Amino acid sequence: MPSTGEPSPSFSPAVTTPDGWHPRTAERRLLHLLHHSSRARRRPLKLLGFAVRHCLHCSPPSPHHHFLTALLLLSSPPPPALPLRSLLPPDPPPPLPLLNAALKSLSTSSPPLAFRLFSSLRHLHAPDRLSFLPLLGSTSSLPLLSSLHALLLRLGFLSHHAISLVLLKPYPLHHARILFDEMPQQSKCTVAYNTLITAYLKAKDLFTARQLFDEMQRFKRSRRSVVSWNAMIAGCAWCGRDDMAVRCFEDMVREGVVAPDDGTLAAVLPACGRTGNAGAGRWAREYASKTGILETSMHVANAVVDMYCKCGDVDSAREVFEGMLQRSVVSWNTMISGFSLNGQGIKGIELFHEMMRSGEDPNAVTFLGVLGCCAHAGAVDIGQGIFQTMQSEHRIEAGIEHYGCMVDLLGRSGLLEEAHALIQEMPMRPNAAIWGSLLSACRAHAGVGIAEVALKELISLEPWNSGNYVLLANLYAETGRWEESGDVRKLMRKMSVQKAPGQSLIEEPSSS
Repeated sequence: MPSTGEPSPSFSPAVTTPDGWHPRTAERRLLHLLHHSSRARRRPLKLLGFAVRHCLHCSPPSPHHHFLTALLLLSSPPPPALPLRSLLPPDPPPPLPLLNAALKSLSTSSPPLAFRLFSSLRHLHAPDRLSFLPLLGSTSSLPLLSSLHALLLRLGFLSHHAISLVLLKPYPLHHARILFDEMPQQSKCTVAYNTLITAYLKAKDLFTARQLFDEMQRFKRSRRSVVSWNAMIAGCAWCGRDDMAVRCFEDMVREGVVAPDDGTLAAVLPACGRTGNAGAGRWAREYASKTGILETSMHVANAVVDMYCKCGDVDSAREVFEGMLQRSVVSWNTMISGFSLNGQGIKGIELFHEMMRSGEDPNAVTFLGVLGCCAHAGAVDIGQGIFQTMQSEHRIEAGIEHYGCMVDLLGRSGLLEEAHALIQEMPMRPNAAIWGSLLSACRAHAGVGIAEVALKELISLEPWNSGNYVLLANLYAETGRWEESGDVRKLMRKMSVQKAPGQSLIEEPSSS
């Protein structure tokens, strides 16, 4: 009996796959999986393979022919080898939503191919705003961006809020500010302000970023979100103003309108550590513990440990470290380096051995921390053994910082000849920090001969540093080598190096 509705499409026997699947049956199966199986949605490439094997990309479109669109979106970005364009139905022309999905997928993996597909799309359909959004986010070419902008203007898409927001990101800051200023105030939402504030902070223009941050609070549509606060806190730290970052965090807490999240804490805790603001750091730790962030966010827990170590509260840092449900190599490194920073070398060495027993693989930062611990503990034999195993067992090539730690370790223990020999064996040229470390050891252990070598190397590396000349001249004078002392001062005058004038500070009593 014929149906009164729209005739259903017919399929030739050739469309049916060898295993007996009809395209409509395969389509319904895929749609069911997409709607009801989260496990299937996590395996989009297998679903794409199923679609291709059962000829769905060649079958006539049905009223529900959107499964391939969903698959393309789910599999973004696709592997480079995936012939994405060959999956699109050749005839009749692919529907616009399907092409937009392909554009979105290709724009993340192969922008040139996405632009070629966009060029083909314009011969088949009138593009909509969803056609442009992925392309705007995938190009950094100013001429190409300007061409897209002109096309958007001609097609009347600039009035779409999503388009105007996306345009702010790829443009250089000056152009982005012009676009922002041309937007009507009702379109300047929180996202628009956040985008521009972040751009100014990346340019280290903290003053303008703060102006925009204060301005956005005056309008209902652009109320500050947690992203706004996080951008300002992280941006202040990025600009070297840790004090402002901590004050911004305190303002956020005081206002109480927006609750801090893990991003807030991860941004402010390092600033608390660098400024020694243990009060704000402890409040952040208590808040993280109360809200469960401390248990669920490893990077926040690592930041808390680092903050306590930099504020000198090693016991609290160890308490947080021991309470972590999971630890990464960063967690171990932070605690070991914290022991080194606070002069508790023995505990740091013990923690390093505990790390080895736990099965965690150390990295180059781990060895910097534990070698520093060895230097503070005077554990020469242990430090030399760790330095050797770093290269022989763990296959980590020693950098100049590792050699600096070893020179410091040997020098602190009075092994000046060994320290000097190690410097001579270094595969890279020693820097001023290496020679300065050896010089400090020489002064502590009366190593005049090696001190002379170190000072000459320092003068060669830093001919502008008057302190090195003065130290060498004084060294010669203290050992009765007056002629050589005078030669150094003549060289200093010849090189036009000015000795920094001495300064003193006297605090006058108050008159009250």
